[in-house]
Amino acid sequence: MTYHRIVAKFGTNLLTSGTDHLDLEVMSSLVEQIAQLHRQGKEMVIISSGAIASGRQKLKKVAERKNTPFKQVLASVGQSHLMYTYEQLFSRHDMTVAQALLTKRDLCDRSGYLNARNTLLTLIELGIICIVNENDVVAIDEIEELRFGDNDNLSAMVANLVDADILVMLTDIGGLYTADPHYDPEARLVHRVDKIDAEIERMACDTASRHGTGGMATKVEAAKLATSSGVNVVIAGGREPEVLVKISRGEDIGTLFPAQLNKMESRKRWMLSGLAAKGRVMVDKGAKVALKEQNKSLLPAGITKAEGKFQRGDIVDILDEKGKRIGCGISNYSSSDLAAIGGKHSDEIGSLLGYDYGDEVVHRNNMVIV
Repeated sequence: MTYHRIVAKFGTNLLTSGTDHLDLEVMSSLVEQIAQLHRQGKEMVIISSGAIASGRQKLKKVAERKNTPFKQVLASVGQSHLMYTYEQLFSRHDMTVAQALLTKRDLCDRSGYLNARNTLLTLIELGIICIVNENDVVAIDEIEELRFGDNDNLSAMVANLVDADILVMLTDIGGLYTADPHYDPEARLVHRVDKIDAEIERMACDTASRHGTGGMATKVEAAKLATSSGVNVVIAGGREPEVLVKISRGEDIGTLFPAQLNKMESRKRWMLSGLAAKGRVMVDKGAKVALKEQNKSLLPAGITKAEGKFQRGDIVDILDEKGKRIGCGISNYSSSDLAAIGGKHSDEIGSLLGYDYGDEVVHRNNMVIV
């Protein structure tokens, strides 16, 4: 099996080789692999740890403090250094990078979720490598519900957000072992996990990490989240030669957690359940043909009527002129917005509303047609 859209997560211990500074040799190797995959037409998103470690490197003359504000200072200083390093490395391959800093609040909010999804999918479409990290400057440790807790869980959320084929979590060990290989010479690599049960969670019992925030337990937790959303997961050693290239070809490296649901089945089940739909949008014959036969997005010009009260980011059912449901999707505009722009051309949106969230009422990436 080969993979096309890949989310790759790089852990702190991998990027620093267990030291207190970024390992440029390791980072250069990872970037080279991504560039190789990019030339093959693969789509890549990176989740990168290392900001706090990078900040520690830049502020090595400042006495370290253990409180949260100082950690956020390290993240603030380190994030720009981390991105500068990535930018320099990718520029060698004539590739453009972008940065996205997210908090759990961003994805819990409907508009934030839609903004993040639309932006990441557009970056992918343009061939720009997006480097994602948690926004440690504003995500406070003590308020757990506003944090992902670590970049492992963030990577699972992003993999789901962009409909990835596979999430690859690269770390400083080769995958999930039956015991900690640092201490147990008889520890064996688990090549495949079809079901994450209590025994697997026991194997993944978290071990101390010098600089990172996650361990194998958080990676298995993230794998559980991603596989339930239709995303395959591999945990592997990041220093394995050509590791990303080999995994993209489906080679047996590290530990594979196969998706529990087909990606589209998972998405359809959520959208088509009807439980999440907040309203209904009626479309004309031309829009129906564009949606069902041409795989197009829903534009305001094709909308004849909107029913119900819904906000931007809510799911709406899409009905034809006879009232038959032909699909559903995430609306870029609220019901009150559609009352003003329904039946109008996309280039009139800005003048009618005073703002513009894009030409599409429902983008094809956020839609399921039945």
